[in-house]
Amino acid sequence: MNADEMALACLDTHEARLVEIAKAIWDRPEVALQESYASRLLADELRQAGFTVDVGVGQMPTAFVASWGTGKPVIGILGEYDALPGLSQAASAVREPVKEGAPGHGCGHNLLGAASLGAALAAKEAMERKSLPGTIRLYGCPAEETLVGKVFMARAGVFDDLDAALAWHPGYTNSAGDAGSTLAMNSFKVSFHGVAAHAAAAPHMGKSALDGVMLMDVGVNYLREHVEEDVRMHCVITDGGRAPNIVPSDAQAWYYVRAPRREQVGRVYERMLDIAKGAALMSGTTYDVDFLTGCYEVLPNSVIGRLMQARMDALGAPEFTDEDMAFATLLQGTVSHEVLEMSVAQELRMAGRGVTRADLGETLCEKIIVPLETPFVSPGSTEVGDVSQIAPTGSLTTCCQPLGAPPHSWQVVAASGSGIGFRGMTLAAKALALTALDLLTQPATLKAARDEFEQSTGGKRYVTPLPEGASPAA
Repeated sequence: MNADEMALACLDTHEARLVEIAKAIWDRPEVALQESYASRLLADELRQAGFTVDVGVGQMPTAFVASWGTGKPVIGILGEYDALPGLSQAASAVREPVKEGAPGHGCGHNLLGAASLGAALAAKEAMERKSLPGTIRLYGCPAEETLVGKVFMARAGVFDDLDAALAWHPGYTNSAGDAGSTLAMNSFKVSFHGVAAHAAAAPHMGKSALDGVMLMDVGVNYLREHVEEDVRMHCVITDGGRAPNIVPSDAQAWYYVRAPRREQVGRVYERMLDIAKGAALMSGTTYDVDFLTGCYEVLPNSVIGRLMQARMDALGAPEFTDEDMAFATLLQGTVSHEVLEMSVAQELRMAGRGVTRADLGETLCEKIIVPLETPFVSPGSTEVGDVSQIAPTGSLTTCCQPLGAPPHSWQVVAASGSGIGFRGMTLAAKALALTALDLLTQPATLKAARDEFEQSTGGKRYVTPLPEGASPAA
């Protein structure tokens, strides 16, 4: 057998175990930076396969780097495993929390980590049996949902010697190609501090921290008129006081600011800090800023994208069973027609020119989608962007949920714990493993990916968005 055949045979042999691992992580969902069970489960599998595992990287106990082999090239595969709060759900087509208020895998990261594990094991098997030079790594990345894990891992330098990185994410379409970009982002909290007083008897003795929060939000809302149209600012008030008859001495707002380019985020962020300063002056309060995290936009690499797409074309789409299709149909029936149509429109935009409604399918994607142009910038953010600014990075998606299932929903949780998700996961593991072998054995292709990367970055080196002294927080 050649290296490709060995990798695929390895995945066929271990498919049941990978499903078992994905289901075990799904059964025990853990939110950002609390993924002790998932992290340990994946790391133990890698140790048993002969990988050297370094745990606790980037000041995060649930982050790890697992390596096998020696020397160049070094190919990294990114794995995630954190769940979302409040989305507990059985593998059922009706809303049925396993435990009310508990987390659930509404983004399919139970599948993401297991597929990346399978790809690393399969690539290692082929490398060992064919005596291929190089190093294969699996990066155990916690806290993607809070955009923390890879940012702090990047600051720790664990991606610096990579020749290429590979990523994937559960979704609806089966596609890679010239993967699109995402929004860069800053996440920060602004806390105002005033003086408490009786709101009726002695309001003149108080200084309201809530006034500071509200005045800042008014200023941010006026700022919306004077930023580029693709900038997004979101806010929640995390602390607005305890009772109406007490002038609040402390209050807090939590902001995200996003934009297609990191420098845009930086400019808008500085203006928001000026607004905080003005709000404090107007309310007679003081304030402090807690910068939680920030990330870059994803930098696509067409060389690696084409490799991934070719591998997916050869492998073919997941072969869903009648049971999968029936379950998907039931799940799809729980979303409104309006939501379904919005999902179709978004999938078509993300897929790119030349992809038709018929290509998408009605319930599950049973084709490999080949876009004819680079897809649009996703409205979301991911710290895969930081890795892509350090090394050439490619990413793919596979069908793990029915058309119309909203991201971060109970419907996605249900699909991620079913055969639908497991079949999409298996395709992802195979495509990642074979792409890794391509990059390990094709120096000219790897050089082309690096050349494209250098051209795209203009030779600029990655600079962490984190301020000095920042530490990981969920």
